[in-house]
Amino acid sequence: MEPTRSRARSALALAALLGLAGATHFSRPKYYDAIVPRSLPGTPRQWTYASGVAELAVAAAVATPRTRRLGGFAAVALFVAVFPANVKMALDFRDKSPKARAIAYGRLPLQIPLVAWAWKVAKGSP
Repeated sequence: MEPTRSRARSALALAALLGLAGATHFSRPKYYDAIVPRSLPGTPRQWTYASGVAELAVAAAVATPRTRRLGGFAAVALFVAVFPANVKMALDFRDKSPKARAIAYGRLPLQIPLVAWAWKVAKGSP
């Protein structure tokens, strides 16, 4: 079993990633607006802000030892829930520069280790 300190560092790193991502939904909302699937009800900006709030809330839950397990499972759900936006981004970026396409396409398989990391945080927390 992984030492407690290492598990805590992993959880705090995940919380930092989620917190940074959540904050960028408010500091650079146009970027996120563009990848919101248009089939969702409401405006893209509403979804951008709602997902930013969700990421910040999940970050806080993962960062707090008492809520870390629940936060880890919430992070798993969040990473799965945002996958359609990553698919939309990849489709929208088909005609962009090779660098932009690489970033967009790279987001798709990146969800797998993010889900695994969040699952590990959840399962490793009391």
